[in-house]
Formats: sequence, structure tokens, C-alpha cells
Amino acid sequence: MKASEIRKTFLEFFKSKQHEIVASAPIVVKNDPTLMFTNAGMNQFKDYFLGNKEAEFKRIADTQKCLRVSGKHNDLEEVGIDTYHHTMFEMLGNWSFGDYFKEEAIEWSWELLTKVYKLKEEDLYVTVFEGDKADGLEEDKEAYDLWNKLVPAERILKCNKKDNFWEMGDQGPCGPCSEIHVDLRSAEEKAAIPGRELVNNDHPQVIEIWNNVFIQFNRMADGSLQELPDKHVDTGMGFERLCRAIQGHNSNYDADVFTPLIEQVSKDSGVEYGKDEKTDIAIRVIVDHIRAVTCTIADGQLPSNTGAGYVIRRILRRAVRYGYTFLGFEEPFFNKLVAVLATQFEEVFPEIKAQEAFITKVIEEEEISFLRTLTSGIKRLESIMAQSKAGATIAGDVVFELYDTYGFPVDLTALIARENGFSIDEDGFEAAMEQQKERSRKATTSETGDWITVTTAEKVVFVGYDEVESKAKILRYREVKDAKKKAFQLVLNNTPFYPEGGGQVGDTGLLLINGEKISVFDTKKENDLIVHYTDKLPTNLTGEVVCQINAKKRSLSAKNHTATHLMQAALRQVLGDHVQQKGSLVNDEVLRFDFAHFAKVTDEEIAKIEQLVNEKISANVVLDEKRNMPKEEAMKLGAMALFGEKYGDTVRVITFDKNYSVELCGGTHVKSTAEIGLFKIVSESSVAAGVRRIEAITSEGAMKYVNDRLTLVDQLNEALKAPKDLLKAVEDLQLERAALLKKVEAFQVEQAKGLKKDLQTKFATVGGMSTLIERISIDSADSVKQLAFDFKKTTDNLFMVLAAEIEGKPLITVM
Repeated sequence: MKASEIRKTFLEFFKSKQHEIVASAPIVVKNDPTLMFTNAGMNQFKDYFLGNKEAEFKRIADTQKCLRVSGKHNDLEEVGIDTYHHTMFEMLGNWSFGDYFKEEAIEWSWELLTKVYKLKEEDLYVTVFEGDKADGLEEDKEAYDLWNKLVPAERILKCNKKDNFWEMGDQGPCGPCSEIHVDLRSAEEKAAIPGRELVNNDHPQVIEIWNNVFIQFNRMADGSLQELPDKHVDTGMGFERLCRAIQGHNSNYDADVFTPLIEQVSKDSGVEYGKDEKTDIAIRVIVDHIRAVTCTIADGQLPSNTGAGYVIRRILRRAVRYGYTFLGFEEPFFNKLVAVLATQFEEVFPEIKAQEAFITKVIEEEEISFLRTLTSGIKRLESIMAQSKAGATIAGDVVFELYDTYGFPVDLTALIARENGFSIDEDGFEAAMEQQKERSRKATTSETGDWITVTTAEKVVFVGYDEVESKAKILRYREVKDAKKKAFQLVLNNTPFYPEGGGQVGDTGLLLINGEKISVFDTKKENDLIVHYTDKLPTNLTGEVVCQINAKKRSLSAKNHTATHLMQAALRQVLGDHVQQKGSLVNDEVLRFDFAHFAKVTDEEIAKIEQLVNEKISANVVLDEKRNMPKEEAMKLGAMALFGEKYGDTVRVITFDKNYSVELCGGTHVKSTAEIGLFKIVSESSVAAGVRRIEAITSEGAMKYVNDRLTLVDQLNEALKAPKDLLKAVEDLQLERAALLKKVEAFQVEQAKGLKKDLQTKFATVGGMSTLIERISIDSADSVKQLAFDFKKTTDNLFMVLAAEIEGKPLITVM
């Protein structure tokens, strides 16, 4: 079976078991502060497990893009070295939300593997949780007994919490799990050592392929376990490992998930795969990492210097470094693999094909930058080694400088050092690294306590599309402590406060409870909860809450948000359909829009964009809002959807002229475009490879901007005595100034010549050096510099210090 058929078979099998097949969530997580990337299939269903939201379908199956390179689940250092760990991988999963539990999950996993995929029963081993005294948990006897009906006791292993109790992070849903491992060794190897002795021992041929997790607890902030309202099933099967097992390979990289990529790298480098372990590792690193980098860029995360963007940049640089060091790539090569991947994933992740040119360009620019830095870093390291004794240890702070300043991976520094007979101080490097992490932690760490429930069994309803005020009650609250201040988070049963999302900032305002005023300084979304940030906790937590948003701020934000939609449509008309949103900020003062485009937007294009938007504003186009529209129906209308956003089966469609702007959007908008008043672009710039940024203003801000500039024109007219042609008058002044500057420069040259003759008589010999230390009178910094270079050309063993006061500032020139 080919990889595509294996994936299809999994989904069809669970569809036959009454599971709804859903799409993968984006690999970049936006509404969960505990996660940077989707690292497991269950992430998008977290609220179902916690009881915050009721699942629309009790049974679901999917294939989920996952990334494990940071935090608790971090496989980065194993990637490429072994043959079965990956950064980005597909997790095939089947889910039950309060429906079936252990019996069905175990039976179906066995049926699919042995009856459908035809894996040999005798090659499969299963593990169950042995219990944990510290957590007060008993052995999972139920799972053991269920397995024993299908599998002989000698192929059932009882394992500890590390291997058989699944947790997403330090807090959150968790539970005992039961894994299935496959023994892919030869018959001779199996006869020599039983497979059960190699399970969970990092043997490259005895690997886990399926994990049945029985979610029944919530790990609290204090480490305790709390029973969840319902019991759930969360299963995950590594797609790449499954393909390897079914296709009978010794390595994940030998399956057709990776072979097209490997063939491309081998072709481009001229290095055959399978001949040398060093080059094989490099090729494996490259073909793994291109998947991670491509998928994250497609889902909206560009490489950068902070947060998730920095993780992606590090993965990209790790791949480029391996190509440079072991495969001889001195020019960009990594980006060429995007085309192969786009074709491979066309049916399952079409967003890659849709953005192929953009992703390729971003990666290429990153490669060009790092290859330049890589060369600089190597020169710096060579300089350090040249100044050190043979066999010396390179100091940890120097290794850290190479890492921090040049983006030099520590293993590359160690490799080059070893090749030249040096070693590195790894402990010193780790200490410097820890100091940096500590500084970062102090600046960004926030601690969140457990939710404290006030009222139960209530849903969270957003009423802000229609209301600026509502009555509500508090469902839960918790305290937040960070480096800046202490705050509280409140969840209400209904709220008009818009939570930050889609680029629009969260609402601010007041909560009134029995005459007490509680200020809301921000509103955010955490998974599917709307969280109000307040500076204090209400005295009465059970009383009626009157919610009042800052209506003026909301109105201005809505005007900017609608203008953003109008501008995106105009950008696509003027620049082309390749324009895709790559980020946005909408608040009451400004709108900022990042988009895919490979050239500076010209003044003529900006003028055309402004004209199109203002025409729509003047036309007073009425908002056509459709809520809870089936997603497929919305897409048939031509609605623009953002790559990297997770949409449900029903969506909200915002239309301003069905032939102009139709978008999926959860933000707030004006009722008609005339409310915006005026639209004005104030800046256009580059923010990343292939990404441009436009900042614009509307309404009161745009009117003030225009009036300020008209006032400036009036002031210029007055200063220039109201000329008939203001532009020509300014141009004449510029010409006159340029002519005067030439005269001044000629005078300064003559002044410098006279000064040079005078200074030549003042040299003294000090310690064998021709020395001049003098304060001089001169009006130009460039003239002082030129003097110093003139003396350098004509004087041997020169030491010179010239001091001058230029436009009231001291200038010291040393040569």
C-alpha cells in the first residue's frame, strides 16, 4: 500500500464505525497560552475533554499535523540521528467524547492493524499502565483484561507512568494509555532476543505505532489529579511509522512518505543516500525539517527572532547547516524541496500547494541570510582558534556568542573545533544559555492558578455582534501572576466583550456588580472560553453582572476592521490574486495588514488602492452578514478563508458587495461602509521575505491626518509668501541650497589645505611614532576624517588625535 492509500484506509475504517471525518487543525496554535504548536492530535479537542464545550460529534477521526520541537514533547535532537523520530509528523487519530471507551478502542485498533493492514499478530506487543503510588493510581486491570482476550499474556507488558500515562503538558487533560508496538526485526534477530525485552528501550526496529489514551483526569496547577465529568478516548498513530511497518522497511525514511524528498536532495547534491552514515544523517535531517518549516509557514508562522518564529528559524538553520557541512551546499537548496512536498500533500493539505511560491521565497531568503552568517561565523571561529594554543578549549561564552550572534548551532561549533584539534566548554555554554533563558523567563513568565468554579452547567455565549451591554453571571475565575502585575481572569455565561482574534484587539470596558465597578483591561480567547482580564476580583462573585464595553473604542475598531476587508479586496485587484493575508492588527487607532507580495507597492499602486477603498466607502455598501452558514456553502460563494485558521462546520460570512469582498470573519464590523468616512494609507514597508506591510487609518484619525497636512501646506505657503506654485518654490530653494553647499565645500577644502600645512609642523616623535595631538578649528566632520587619511598616506608609524567642535558637538578623530 502507498502512503496515500494507508491514510485513506484509516479514515474510511473509522467512518464505517460511525466517526465524523474532520480536517487537521493548523500546526500553529493561536488560542491556547499553554502551547506554541499543535504537538498532539488532541489539542484541538481540549475543551471537549475539559467540559468547556460540548462536542458536535461524539465520534471523530482525522489526520493531524503535529510538531514536536519544544517543551515537554521535544524530539529535535533525535531527528536524523535515528530513523523514527520527526519534527513534523501526521497523527492519525480516532476520538470518543463521552461515548465509547476502552473496549471499543482496543478492539478496533487491533482489527485495523491485523485484519485490514495485515500486520502479523506475533510481531505486535501491547503495554498497559502499571499504576503509580505518588498519584494514587491503580493498575489499569480493565485494559489488561481486554487485551488478554486478543493477545497472549507474554505479549502484554505492564509499564510505568513515564511510558503509559499520557499528559499533554504540566496541566490539562490526561489519563492512562495503552500502546501497541511492532517488532520489525529479522526472524534471526527475533529468535535471539524476544521482542518484549526491547519494547520502550529505544530499539530502532521495535517501535511504538499506536497509542490508546483513556482521558479521565485533569492535571491541576498543584499537581493533583481531578476526575473529568466524562471519560474520553484519544488515540494516536504515527503515520510515518505505520507506513514503514506496512511497507516492510527498516527506516521511516525508506517509506514513500520521504523517498521523493530524499531523491531530490540526492540529485541536487550528487550524494547517494545509503552509502555513508554522515551524509545519510544530513539528508534525513533535511527531508524531515522541510516538512516542519513548510507546514508552519503555510499555517501563518514566519521565521523570526522570537517565540514560535524563532523555533522555525532554528529548524530551518539546522537543515541548512547539515547541507552546508556534509553535502557541500554553499548556495540555497532547501527551498527547492517545497515543490516536491506541495505535490505530495496536495490531496490532504492543499494549503501548501496554494502558497507554494510564497513558501519557497520565504525559505530562500532565510537560506541566503543564514549562509552569509554561516560564513561570517566560521571566520570568527577560525580567528579564535588562530589566537589560541593548539588543543585548547574554546570558552563557553565564545561558543554562546557564536550561537547567539551568528545563529551557530553548538554542535557545529564543536564539530569545527574537533576538526582543528580543539574542544569546547559545553558546561560554560550551557551556563550562558541558562542565564539568557532566566532573563527571558523573568520578562515573560506568567503563572496561572486553577479555575475556581462559581456557577456550573452554563454555556459561554457571545452577544457582542448585537449588543454593547448585557447582564450576566460569573461562571469561573482564576488569578494570574506575571513579571508585570497581578491580574484576574473571569469567564461569564454571556458577554458583549469581543475577545482578541482575527487581528482585532480585545474589548475593554466595565463590569458593574452591586454598584462596584470592575475595569476590564483586555479580553482574550482561550480555546473556546472568552476570558475577561480585570485588575481586581469582584467582592460579590454570585451577583448579577452588568457588562459595558467601551462603545467608542469598539466603533472605531469596527471601522478599521471593515476597512481592512475593503483594502484586502483592493490589494488583490491592484496587485494580483497571489495576495494572501499574513497577519493583521486592528484597533481603534490604526489598521495594519501584512500580506504576501514580492515587491514594494509603488506610489501609483497605493493611490489606486486608496481610490478603490474610498469608492466603496462613498457607495455606502450595506453589510451582508450570514451567521452559522455551512462552511462548504460559504466557500461556494467565494469567501476568502485565512490559511492557518481553524474553521468549524458552520462559519460567519461578512460581505460588502458580493462582487468585491466576501470573507470568513469573526470580528466586529460597521453596518454600512459610509460609517468609515475616509480611508488613508500612511505607510508601506517590508517585514519579512515576500511579506509587505501596509498601515492605514480611517474615520477621525484619517480626517485629522488630512487636516494636519493641509495646515502644513498653509504654513509653507505663508513662510514662502504664498507663491503661485508651491512645489516649484520648494524646488528652487533646494537648487539654491545645493549651489551654496558647493561653495561651502570648496571653502572647506581650502581651509583643510591650509590647516594641513600648519599641522605638518607640529608633529613630534614619541616612542618611535610620529605623533600629533591637537585641537583644530574646522567646520566639517568629513574634512577632519579626510585630513586623518591624508596624513596616514604620507606618514609612517603615525599616531594622531584630532579634536574639533562641530555645530556645538565635540568630535574626536583617532588615526
